[in-house]
Amino acid sequence: MFAELFVLLYAAHLAADYPLQTDHQAGHKADCSTAGWRANLAHAGTHVGVCALALLVGAAVLGDSAGIPASVAALVWIGATHAVIDRRWPVARWMRFARQAGWAQHGGAAHVDQTAHVLALVVAALFLAAV
Repeated sequence: MFAELFVLLYAAHLAADYPLQTDHQAGHKADCSTAGWRANLAHAGTHVGVCALALLVGAAVLGDSAGIPASVAALVWIGATHAVIDRRWPVARWMRFARQAGWAQHGGAAHVDQTAHVLALVVAALFLAAV
């Protein structure tokens, strides 16, 4: 069940992060302002909604569900971790810690960002598979 859940959540993540993210959200979700927080939370909310839809479709098609409380907990985790990661400072801090300043200047932050999101999805899928 882990693999199915992870694929569903990852496909939802890709949809929410690319075709469903507005230019405004992408450009302002890390801003230190009310508008930045609004953009960030709207984007994280898109992730929660699309992941919820993916879990519903998965439950209907696969006939297996972790249940509403576990699904809600996983969706809160996905939304919260996505919002924090997209503030950009966690990725920048990690890259400084890992001594990746050169890679950060040449597009590496986007890869570290996506890896962090995927790891959060792995945790959510493992949790849902375990309950």
